[in-house]
Amino acid sequence: MPIIDFHNHFYPPEYLAAVQEGPSNVRVTIDDEDNPVLHYPGDYNVIVPGHRIIEFRQSVLDEAGVDKQVLTFTSPGTHIESPDRSVPLARMVNDAFAEIVAQRSDRFTALATLPLNNVEATLAEFDRATDELGFAGFMLFSNVGGTALADESYWPLYERASDKGTVLYIHPIDPVGVEAMTEYWLMPLIGFTFDTTLAAAHLVFAGVPERYPGIRWALGHLGGAIPYLAERLDRGFYAFDECRANIDKPPSEYLKKFYYDTVNFDPKALQLAIDFAGTSQILAGSDYPHKIGNLEMMISSINELDLSDVERTAILGGNAARLLGL
Repeated sequence: MPIIDFHNHFYPPEYLAAVQEGPSNVRVTIDDEDNPVLHYPGDYNVIVPGHRIIEFRQSVLDEAGVDKQVLTFTSPGTHIESPDRSVPLARMVNDAFAEIVAQRSDRFTALATLPLNNVEATLAEFDRATDELGFAGFMLFSNVGGTALADESYWPLYERASDKGTVLYIHPIDPVGVEAMTEYWLMPLIGFTFDTTLAAAHLVFAGVPERYPGIRWALGHLGGAIPYLAERLDRGFYAFDECRANIDKPPSEYLKKFYYDTVNFDPKALQLAIDFAGTSQILAGSDYPHKIGNLEMMISSINELDLSDVERTAILGGNAARLLGL
């Protein structure tokens, strides 16, 4: 079974040119190595060749022994723009991803993005991306300008996603309370994982997985703290009436059906997630080409686990292939 990297990020050159030309709420500069730098409220990203040149990326995968990647967009997302501007940018990203997949299907597949600050347009782009472009899933950001994914304005999206058995992958973005995370890169190091944890817990307590059971949820960065805190969420279910208002089972019963990528390269942490959800729910991920990502550590951390050959093969690629119908 090939090795499939479920968690990595790519900026289509068309998108980079569009935000540089404007109008955009993203400011673009060029660093000393001719890399674009995207500046947006609270953060910036240096767009290295692996982020934007698909031929370069494929050569890196060859060297690392990775057979396939599931491309996803990343921060700041298109929802940082005005609602009208976010729509064409989301379409542009999805069209670019679809073209890469069509030309290089042996090495790449992708999850689409959505203009999440425009709910009506989000529904239209969901239909276009699934029906016309053939995407099996979407990456959602953990909040949309402070609006929770559990907000009822997104429930029409979840209804469609459930009906189609769509994969919805939650990746963090500027977290709630980011003002306390301005030093020492605390926002990506801690805030991202907290925001994923918050989004997943809120969705479960709000009853979204209960109401829309056809959705196949996946969480970035090993689910944040979900495998570690699931028991505490269950205690809340038994202790507080409001935590039982929308769900019939303890939160862990829903969360064990989520998928978790391995972007936490500590084998002990990976083992905790396996003990919680089982090997069938774990997806290899690298976070390439972000500075904090690592293709080699993705593979080595999984290989350090005490697993059967069948279990290891599933985590390295079999689970992703099954999830996305590859």
